[in-house]
Amino acid sequence: MTMNDTLSAALSKINNAEKIGKKECSIKPVSKVIKRVLEIMNTHSYVGAFEEVVDRRGGELKLNLMGNVNSCGTIKPRFSTQLDELEKWEKRYLPAKGFGIIIVSTSKGIMTHEEARKMNIGGTLLAYCY
Repeated sequence: MTMNDTLSAALSKINNAEKIGKKECSIKPVSKVIKRVLEIMNTHSYVGAFEEVVDRRGGELKLNLMGNVNSCGTIKPRFSTQLDELEKWEKRYLPAKGFGIIIVSTSKGIMTHEEARKMNIGGTLLAYCY
């Protein structure tokens, strides 16, 4: 089985596990992008800590859930955005102003839309979470 969008699969796994009230979920396969997105979600306390379990088949992440995710998912197609367009995407993907995060891939790394706004850079939209 080939998987085209591993980030999308990981976020939908988190979403489904949160909906049925699980305390833990495992994510396979693992990539740097998935790890960075989970780090950002952890910093904003949507998910708990996670650890990487290394095996010969690409590894897996054991993720603790806190029950704080109402919804999360990838943004497709991955729109490129400039600084002044960020508000338009906030209105489209987040339920209210100052509620939730949009994760953006910029030239300075993967960060939230708020950090990108502070650093005065645009980027490519990856995911949202609230």
